[in-house]
Amino acid sequence: MRVAFQGEKGAYSESAVHTFFGATADVKPCRDLTEVFESVNKQRAQFGVVPIENSLEGSINQTYDLFLTHNLKVRGEIIIRISHCLIANPNTSLEVVKTVYSHPQALAQCRSFLERLGCELIPTYDTAGSVKMLKEKGLHDAAAVASERAAELYGMKILAREIEDNPENYTRFFVISQNDAPMTGRDKTSIIFAAAHTPGSLYNALGEFAEREINLTKIESRPTRQKPWEYNFYLDFEGHRTEENCAAALKAIEKSALFLKILGSYPRAA
Repeated sequence: MRVAFQGEKGAYSESAVHTFFGATADVKPCRDLTEVFESVNKQRAQFGVVPIENSLEGSINQTYDLFLTHNLKVRGEIIIRISHCLIANPNTSLEVVKTVYSHPQALAQCRSFLERLGCELIPTYDTAGSVKMLKEKGLHDAAAVASERAAELYGMKILAREIEDNPENYTRFFVISQNDAPMTGRDKTSIIFAAAHTPGSLYNALGEFAEREINLTKIESRPTRQKPWEYNFYLDFEGHRTEENCAAALKAIEKSALFLKILGSYPRAA
């Protein structure tokens, strides 16, 4: 079993891989999210793990956009607690740090701590990749924001722990593959749809779920990128797409929507 993820070994996405698939999963680090989708699409990996939203910073828009251009399914979800550390080379002290590197979301999640530190912040493509870069370049006046595991993996020093602004910091990940998951009785379904530009169209679409007492867990709009001020709606609801009431709701929406794509059904994360 090979699982693709964005980032270097030690990234939070790799932790999500092992949380879902176990410690023996064969991981395939990818430079960006597009490469993760392409790896699964071209069957260079059986599965991919991609971040979909953070409890503090919101949705990962690129992931949502990639679902529009790739015919892949959501097979599972993982939610992991994100706890950031400030990491540097072993002979670096907190007092000499002038620059901090990390993924933009990690920097944003540690804004208060980093502002007090008064360092230059430089966004990079990955948290663990920033730690790896510090080690390879031998930078002694710089640090990175990443996981404790990244520090251990690359033999680096932790200058500060739990530097995130809010301890309620969780990231939700999707497991993607060629097929979604069979019904388990504790499922969710994710879809994308576009409502017609007529009064009440979105209300009527959502009403299909309300009439059948299907609980919606998330709804969000994203630009279609085809015409200005037109939007796709990304929606999660409880239940499996093959359940009678869920299938009926989807069929009703399909009749009135301009566009409907079922991303897949999968077991809810604990």
